[in-house]
Amino acid sequence: MRLTDVRPQKGSKKRPRRLGRGVSAGQGASAGKGMRGQKARSGGSTRPGFEGGQQPLYRRIPKLKGFPLVNRKKYTTINVEKLASLPANTEVTLTSLKEAGILTASRGPLKILGDGELSVPLKVQAAAFTGTARSKIEAAGGSCEVLE
Repeated sequence: MRLTDVRPQKGSKKRPRRLGRGVSAGQGASAGKGMRGQKARSGGSTRPGFEGGQQPLYRRIPKLKGFPLVNRKKYTTINVEKLASLPANTEVTLTSLKEAGILTASRGPLKILGDGELSVPLKVQAAAFTGTARSKIEAAGGSCEVLE
């Protein structure tokens, strides 16, 4: 067997349609595109999302403030003032807060908010911190570690 002997199996290759070559060719006159109109012309059709000049859906959908995010991150939030009751140099995580009874349920990763005062140094490990929470924890002598 040689390279010249290699060819497709019989019946596997179909000849392309010859459009607009007369009535007897099967696809004559309108070449299978129906009657006249924008979609019958050469150059194909309109771009994806085009609605004939009407404001398209992707521009009608609200994208300004006041509308909810589609895939919003949900956090278990807690304020700094709730952490003030913990003893000094405690490692604060989501599980340790549940064991201490400060949190009862978790709705996702832990986020520390900055409401209230803190005077105890703590080692806080959370998924997110607000700016005021981070500054209050570090001002009390503690540390903030962001978990992935």
